Amino acid sequence: MSASKAADPSRPPVKVVRSARRRKTVTAYREGETVVVLLPARMSRREEDHWVATMLERLERRARRVVPGDAELERRARLLARRYLEGMVEPRSVRWVGNMRSRYGSCTPDDGTIRLSDRLAPWPPWVRDYVLVHELAHLAVPDHSPAFWRLVDRYPLSERARGFLIAKGMEEDED
Repeated sequence: MSASKAADPSRPPVKVVRSARRRKTVTAYREGETVVVLLPARMSRREEDHWVATMLERLERRARRVVPGDAELERRARLLARRYLEGMVEPRSVRWVGNMRSRYGSCTPDDGTIRLSDRLAPWPPWVRDYVLVHELAHLAVPDHSPAFWRLVDRYPLSERARGFLIAKGMEEDED
C-alpha cells in the first residue's frame, strides 16, 4: 500500500493499494473524502499515475450524472406503466426519499404512492426503471406471487437489473 497522494490541492486525497492477487483490474471507490484505488502489484509507477487519473475522472463523471427530480421520476414511472404494464396501473405520486436504508423502493397500493431510495440516483437508469416497474407492479399485485413476477418480467432488463442489485447486496429487500 502506498501513502496518500497530495500533488494537486484541488483533487481529493488518494490512497493506492497494490495487491499481488489482483492481476488485471483496477478499481476505485470513495472512503470518506479519500479515493482508494486498487491496482495490481506489478504495475509501474507510470501505469499507476495513468490509472489514478483515469479512476478519478470516472468517479467525477459518475458524481456529475444528472439525477432526475421528482417530477421527472413520476413522468418516467407513468411511461413505464404504459409501456410494460399496458396502463393497468396509474401511480398517484412518485418521489425520491432519503430515509430508506433497507429497501430501494416502496409503494402504498391503497393510495398509489411510490417512493424510491435516493441511493438509486447515481446508478444506471435501467436499474431505476426496474425498481419503478417493480413498485408499479405492486400497485396491481401487492404480493410477490407468480402473477406479480410475470408483470415485473415484462421489463426486458429485469433479470440484468436484479443481478445488479444482487451484486449491490440488497435485491431481496428491495420491495
